[in-house]
Amino acid sequence: MVPTSRPVPPRRRVSRRRYLARRIGVLAAFVLLVVGVVRVGGAMFGAEDTEAVAPADPGIADTSDTSGAGSDATGSADGTAVPGTAATTGSIAATTTTVAAPSVPTAADPAVVLIAGDSDAGTFGPYLETLLADTGVVRTTLDYKVSSGLARPDFFDWPTHFRSIVPQVAPDIVVVTFGGNDPQGLTDGVKADGSPNFIVGEPTGEGDEEWRAEYGRRVGEVMDYLSADGRTLVWVGIPNDDNPEVTARLRVQDEVVRAEAAERPQVRFVDAWNRFSGREGNWAEFVIDPRDKTAKDVRADDGFHLNVVGAEILALDIAEVVLADLRGRGAAV
Repeated sequence: MVPTSRPVPPRRRVSRRRYLARRIGVLAAFVLLVVGVVRVGGAMFGAEDTEAVAPADPGIADTSDTSGAGSDATGSADGTAVPGTAATTGSIAATTTTVAAPSVPTAADPAVVLIAGDSDAGTFGPYLETLLADTGVVRTTLDYKVSSGLARPDFFDWPTHFRSIVPQVAPDIVVVTFGGNDPQGLTDGVKADGSPNFIVGEPTGEGDEEWRAEYGRRVGEVMDYLSADGRTLVWVGIPNDDNPEVTARLRVQDEVVRAEAAERPQVRFVDAWNRFSGREGNWAEFVIDPRDKTAKDVRADDGFHLNVVGAEILALDIAEVVLADLRGRGAAV
């Protein structure tokens, strides 16, 4: 007799809900295991530093006068004379302070812009003031000294003057320019008989490393002071000259200033040299005016300084840098 086979009992069905619950349970156990391993590793090797480092502020250049020592009066925004600063030199090293976040410039609380330097500041300064006033969120102070610079503190001591004027004005942004008067011997004051005390030779030439080092030190100290305490410094560069020998000396100076500005991200450099050069990089009398795309005479009769049109073109370039900084502060300009 062939035995009959026993019936196979039906397979128990697992509900989809119970199946998902099991999967989730396994996944949760795996996650807990991984977390435990990470914690043990952190305890063994040390936790990572979670403190953020603030990014560096982004950063510029000069134009000036080719004449020798001139008037003892310093120009102000209203055209009145400001007494000259005594020719006593000293360090202008900046102090480190805790700086509060800049407020958003408004009509009620405008940003303060100090425009300072030699006669070129007095040339482009008025139009720059007009451009910035049109924003409605800027108040300006114009302070310039004809025939001045950083080479001859025996004539006018800008570092000492800055230590006086900056606390008075309390600027958020400083626009400064020095140039045409500086490619000469450098003094550190006067001798007992009142004559200039030259510490570095006569007018500089290419390759004069002693002049480069001393002038670079002066520029760097001024840059550090004017850009301290949360201030933005806009340094306006120098143009070239129609005299090749003068241009050679100016080029050395321009290279020194560019190098110092490049080391300081809080300094913005406005390139006047290339702005007022021709296509081959040489001296140019005519430059395209960006306002109407027309070539115009931009030079004064001395072959170095800018005339009114040239000064206005330079002021437009400077204004763009200042406006970018204002936008960074939250201003709607």
